[in-house]
Amino acid sequence: MGEQSASLKEQLAWVNVTSVKDIRAAAEALRDIAWDRANLRVALTDNIASKNPLMDEDGAILASEVFGWNAPDERWWADTRLALSSPLPRACRYESEPFWVNADGFRTSQPNRYLEAIDLSNFEKRTNTKSAIVIPVHLPFGQIGIASYGVADPDRSDLTAEFEEHADELYILTHRFVAGCVKALRKRQWLPADSQLTKREVECLRWASIGKTDKEISMILGRSHATVRFHIQNAGEKLDAVNRSQTIFKAAQLGYLGYAA
Repeated sequence: MGEQSASLKEQLAWVNVTSVKDIRAAAEALRDIAWDRANLRVALTDNIASKNPLMDEDGAILASEVFGWNAPDERWWADTRLALSSPLPRACRYESEPFWVNADGFRTSQPNRYLEAIDLSNFEKRTNTKSAIVIPVHLPFGQIGIASYGVADPDRSDLTAEFEEHADELYILTHRFVAGCVKALRKRQWLPADSQLTKREVECLRWASIGKTDKEISMILGRSHATVRFHIQNAGEKLDAVNRSQTIFKAAQLGYLGYAA
């Protein structure tokens, strides 16, 4: 395939997924690019909240069939507790840029104080590696994918050189592949195609999202209790939500509510 001399544009075309039929070949291309560039092995999931491993059109598990994780102690996707116990998925909930990590800490391009609080004790046991370059993939509707790139040498714990040289390229390629897989595999529409909320609806939902009641919101905004209830109910209808909690959840998924820095 000529991965070493290929341009980024060519590589993006190789890992691009527009239908389920493309997934296998695109995964193989991503695997080959990572290996040919820096002898890196790929461990990848499209959704850290799901117990289901990423599969190709025929139902083959990519982690095993394409990325080669077949040894008894390498079947990371079979551990349904991994997304909750491993520090790597947890870090990806707080970081959207590439980073590399070992037992001594996280290394990012910009400081991230949330990562400093993550427990890295027993790092190797909890991640099955001594070090990894990690690519978080933050997608619409709150979905998070993750790719972990590790070197072939099991004793290597310093990935400074590989990170500096390849992290940005891996980020672009990984995001293109994972985002394409998610779109191709999506079978159910969870939200209306056009969910445009008004300024007042968003205002009310923002206060509701931090636990304020309709009465409290009415006092804060200087509107009647009935008006606040109307705005929240109207937002729920637009978002096809069944109750107040789901209205807030769906609005947050669409990025209307923001977050505290």
